[in-house]
Amino acid sequence: MTLFRGFLIFSFISIVIYTGVTISNHGLNLLPVFFGDMKAMAWPGQFNFDFMMFLALSALWTAWRNKFSPAGLGLAVLAFFGGMLFLSAYLFILSLKSNGSLIQVMIGDRVDNIIERP
Repeated sequence: MTLFRGFLIFSFISIVIYTGVTISNHGLNLLPVFFGDMKAMAWPGQFNFDFMMFLALSALWTAWRNKFSPAGLGLAVLAFFGGMLFLSAYLFILSLKSNGSLIQVMIGDRVDNIIERP
């Protein structure tokens, strides 16, 4: 769990730095570039579409983990638009709250319904 948490911290910090440099060099013009690449039907667009599906999966998992509650749906929106910046912070917090139980991190309080305990 220590290596996993270290990866999450590294991911969060490196994305904040990279994003800051990108914004300072190119501004906040992400969406026209992102969707423009997809519209061009070339490899950058293919990568963006693939990435967008990962974002959708992350959002769906986040909503499911929180039982599609209003808070879970709000977190899902953050997951979709925040990407790894959101997910690294969210998973880090969950890893602390779950005392390192990866099962608890992944499925939340459903653990009692899924895993039989003696």
